[in-house]
Amino acid sequence: MGADDYLTKPFDDIELLNAVRTRLKKYDVLRKLYQPGGNSPNELLKNLYGSGFLDITLHKYDVVLFTKKKRLYTEGKTPRYLYYLQKGKIKTYRSNEDEKEYITNLYTAGDFIGYLSILENKLYEETAEVLEDAEVLQIPSDDFVTAIYNDINVASRFIKLITQNVQDKEQRLMNLAYSSLRKRVAKALLEINVKFNKKNTDAAAIKITREDIAQYVGTATESLIRTLSDFKVEKLIEIAEGKIKILNVEKLSSLIS
Repeated sequence: MGADDYLTKPFDDIELLNAVRTRLKKYDVLRKLYQPGGNSPNELLKNLYGSGFLDITLHKYDVVLFTKKKRLYTEGKTPRYLYYLQKGKIKTYRSNEDEKEYITNLYTAGDFIGYLSILENKLYEETAEVLEDAEVLQIPSDDFVTAIYNDINVASRFIKLITQNVQDKEQRLMNLAYSSLRKRVAKALLEINVKFNKKNTDAAAIKITREDIAQYVGTATESLIRTLSDFKVEKLIEIAEGKIKILNVEKLSSLIS
C-alpha cells in the first residue's frame, strides 16, 4: 500500500523515533538533486549503499582481479552482474562501424558499473575495459534488481534518472557534433579531472593516455595533441611524465561557458 515501515506491538518511544529518523534519512537521499550527467544513477547508488538503504552486502561477494586491457563485459552481451570497483580505473566505450572507439564513461574506486543495462533489461550497449589494474566485486544481477525494486520509491527514482541519463547522452553527442574541438577538449579535461581527482584541486595530475582522451572527446589523437599543446602554451595545463596537470580549473572552465 506504499508504507515505508511498520512496528509491531509492543514498542517504545525510542524504537518509534529511530524508525522515523531512518525514514527521514532515506527521504533526504532520495530527494537529493543529482546534477545532470551520466554518473547521476551511480551517485544515487553510492548514497543509498553508504546510507544502508541498498540491501546489498558487498563483503559476501568475491573480489575478482582484472589486469589492464581486460574487459568486464562487451557490447551486445547479456548483463549478468552489477560491478563494484574497489580499486583501479575502468572505461566504457562504444565502437562504430569503422571500429573507432568513443568513450562513454570513466569509473574509479567506489563506483558501480553496468547498472543501466540491468535496470533497462537489455543487452550491453557498450564495452567496459580496465585502464588500470582493478579489483572488482561481481554482484549477480538478480540480487541487484531485488534490492532496487524492494522499495517503490527507490525504483521510481532510478527510472527518472535513467530517463535523464538518456537525454544527457543525446546532449553529449550533439556537443561532439557541433562544439569546437577546443571547447570539447576543455570540457573533457574538466570532466576527467572530476572523475579521477576526487578533491577537484588545481595542479592535480590526471593519469590517462592521449588515445583515451581522444576517444572521450571524439577526435583523432593528433588533433587532440595539437589542442593540448595550445593549452600548455597558454599555461592552462602542464604535461609531464605522461600525466596532465590542470593548472587553472577556473580559466579552463571559461572556455566552455
